[in-house]
Amino acid sequence: MRRFGRTGRGFTLIELMIVVAVIAVLMLIALPSYTRYTFRARRGEGQELLLRLANAQERYYATYNKYAQDPVDDLKFATDLSAGGYYKITIDQLTGTTFDTGYVAKAAPQQSQAGDSCGTLSIDSRGTKSQTGSTTANGRCW
Repeated sequence: MRRFGRTGRGFTLIELMIVVAVIAVLMLIALPSYTRYTFRARRGEGQELLLRLANAQERYYATYNKYAQDPVDDLKFATDLSAGGYYKITIDQLTGTTFDTGYVAKAAPQQSQAGDSCGTLSIDSRGTKSQTGSTTANGRCW
């Protein structure tokens, strides 16, 4: 026997629209959190590269009694980019010194990592770690 007014089973258009709206709200909440998480995860790549460079600088200093000026030519790094290409390293003189006595290594974010709130990470010959951006917007930078 058939009930009056009920011809089939399924979802109404209103029910489908409610589901789509709920999914959209969840995406609006989840996407910024996911983006911040990916920035933090890739930041480790830049930190690792700078610490590896600082270690290589100390070995170079022990051999030549001065710090290297180029990571590729002097320190024999394969490239000046991190493994994923998210950071590019450069070496500058420490303010008020020469390469005989100090250096500053910087890892500048590249590609999609350029939106990271920490900005450029750096470490100097004294072991001082810093960044150009904000430290509170997306966790600790170092």
